[in-house]
Amino acid sequence: MDYVKRRRQAAVAGHEGDEATARALVNDPDPAVRATALGALARAGTLVAVDVERALADADAGVRRRACEEAVALADVDLVPSLADADPAVAEAAAWALGERGAGAVPAVDALVAVAREHDDALCREAAVAALGAIGDRRGLDTVLAAASGDRPAVRRRAVVALAAFEGPKVEAALRAALNDRDWQVRQAAEDLL
Repeated sequence: MDYVKRRRQAAVAGHEGDEATARALVNDPDPAVRATALGALARAGTLVAVDVERALADADAGVRRRACEEAVALADVDLVPSLADADPAVAEAAAWALGERGAGAVPAVDALVAVAREHDDALCREAAVAALGAIGDRRGLDTVLAAASGDRPAVRRRAVVALAAFEGPKVEAALRAALNDRDWQVRQAAEDLL
């Protein structure tokens, strides 16, 4: 059976709650099949931490990215190491997933701060800033403030939106400054929050 048929089989297994088929395909030689099978286990409600942890160690970045996405509901899966993945798409997915965990991701704040301040990839910085806003821990505030004034437009927009999670004079000042940003979407986000 070629990989397209196996991938389709994995997808159908998820919709039908067929854990046995999905589990058999999670170790398929083709990474697209493995990623689909992982999603099938999640859809069937049978995904467990060990499945995600195994996928986070997969040689294929697509499988690791899917593992990050599916790990949102599995709080015992540590996504912090994935923030340092060599593939930016995996690091971005890990930051997104941590943000989706919200207050449950407080232990990841320091790692997210590092990504938001230092990552070479703007999408990773943007996802980390968004996650810091979703988590709302004060330790992330200075990083969100810095991103709101000193990064690319997409990151600045995300940072302004993330400021909604915080209060205080520094936040108010940053939002007022964003009203004069050269990017109209940054200005609009600040206006909406004020």
